[in-house]
Amino acid sequence: MSVRSQTPAVLLFAGLALFPFAARFGAQAYLLSLGARTLILALAALSLDFLVGQAALVSFGHAAYLGIGAYAVALASMAGIDDLFLQALAAIIVATLFAALTGYVSLRARGVYYIMSTLAFGQMLYFLFVSLSVFGGDDGYTLSNRSRLFDEPWLTSDFSFYYICLAALGLAYLLLRRIAGSRFGRVLNAIRQNPLRAGALGFRRFQFQLAACVIAGAIAAVAGTLLANQSEFVAPAFMSWQRSGELLVMTILGGVGSLWGAVLGAIVYLTLEEALSLLTDQTHVILGPLLVAVALFGRRGGCAADDRDVDVPRWLWHDFRCLQG
Repeated sequence: MSVRSQTPAVLLFAGLALFPFAARFGAQAYLLSLGARTLILALAALSLDFLVGQAALVSFGHAAYLGIGAYAVALASMAGIDDLFLQALAAIIVATLFAALTGYVSLRARGVYYIMSTLAFGQMLYFLFVSLSVFGGDDGYTLSNRSRLFDEPWLTSDFSFYYICLAALGLAYLLLRRIAGSRFGRVLNAIRQNPLRAGALGFRRFQFQLAACVIAGAIAAVAGTLLANQSEFVAPAFMSWQRSGELLVMTILGGVGSLWGAVLGAIVYLTLEEALSLLTDQTHVILGPLLVAVALFGRRGGCAADDRDVDVPRWLWHDFRCLQG
């Protein structure tokens, strides 16, 4: 991996690390809260970018893992477990099982049929939690307090919580970058580019893509545990198909397959959404056409994350080929 290709990521994370100090010159509490939420959703978008960019699997049910992580915090709190690591571990285990079971079924289909199956499983989980009165149903469940870390209430400080979210995002980025550059990642990339040729070489598409689903789901579940602590509230809306769509928009906005682009996409999307909310209540009326314009006329990182600039017709066709996998 060249130093040049890592420069945007280094600059991006350096800017995020300095953000809390810049926030002191404004509404610090509000900006830190917004920044932490952005980092959490960037973590979820990063996991989806790995799934889309490396495995060519477009999921409209990825927010289900956010919900799994969030409700793992609520359930653990009910049981008297307030340690963030234990809550995250429980979320990862459940998300891994859910990803393995649903992926085993969904990966039997391809293209739009795979997309619809992920949407169906996500909505099934959504309506399951809507029906659970113990968690407040559709109204959600309010947490009594934030989790503890190393038996210390570090998450209660917005400043500390921001850096905990940044550390989780940074570790996830390094992990996924390492996986993408490993033999597993190269095989996954080969399957995405030409599944028939990869199959002829002895690599089974199903097994590698299922492993990618599990990895992405586990990371998104960690984001869910942080999101529950950030809002001190959990609700089925965390795992709705609309949230899955937002994560997909963030991924596309930053450039599919670049990994750091998903982080940038989350920052741009949430900043734009917050800025437009100051002007009008109908933010999506303005946001929608802007996103369409970006999709039609913008440039992207490339499905293979090779940081090349390509003309619009070529990358549109390239996207189509990548998503058909």
